[in-house]
Amino acid sequence: MKINYNKAEFFTSCGLTKQLPAPDRAEIAFSGRSNVGKSSLINKLLNRKSLARVSGVPGKTITVNFYTVDEIYFVDLPGYGYAKASRDEQRRWSGLVDGYFAAPRGLRLVVQLIDFRHKPSADDMMMLDYLRRSGRDFIIALTKADKLKKTEREKRRAALVTELAGYEDIKKFELSSQNGEGIDELKAYLESVLDA
Repeated sequence: MKINYNKAEFFTSCGLTKQLPAPDRAEIAFSGRSNVGKSSLINKLLNRKSLARVSGVPGKTITVNFYTVDEIYFVDLPGYGYAKASRDEQRRWSGLVDGYFAAPRGLRLVVQLIDFRHKPSADDMMMLDYLRRSGRDFIIALTKADKLKKTEREKRRAALVTELAGYEDIKKFELSSQNGEGIDELKAYLESVLDA
């Protein structure tokens, strides 16, 4: 399915599971810790500067945000792992995300974002484990690739073999929302998933 990425608009924001829109189309969800660059990646995919709201304050998005992209939904899940989030906020995050994944939806793929520059956090590993156990199709988007020099990148690639042991079968994309690296490959992959 060829997606017209220019045909995109914000649809709705849900702070409660019962507010989720009707599951009437295919969905691609974006998951990752606070500040990993989810909104920036969505904006880059959609050729927009600020359709997805980029927050200067990590942990600010505690809603599930839906964007209509051509005839599908892009779903921006709230970022996890923000240290200053209160226990109540963490519980609300958990309830909202669990509620989204438990609901009967047209979810075709989860794009799990991990900051390429750093070892995946305990929360990242927990999320990968959750996706694997729930039987979801997912890929790993290694963000902020432009921030790494060639030798640093090679070191991180080698380290990820150990850090992401058990996820060798999962497709990984090295991406930059700044210079567009890997974006065309990711778009082609998303379209292939929708065709499957």
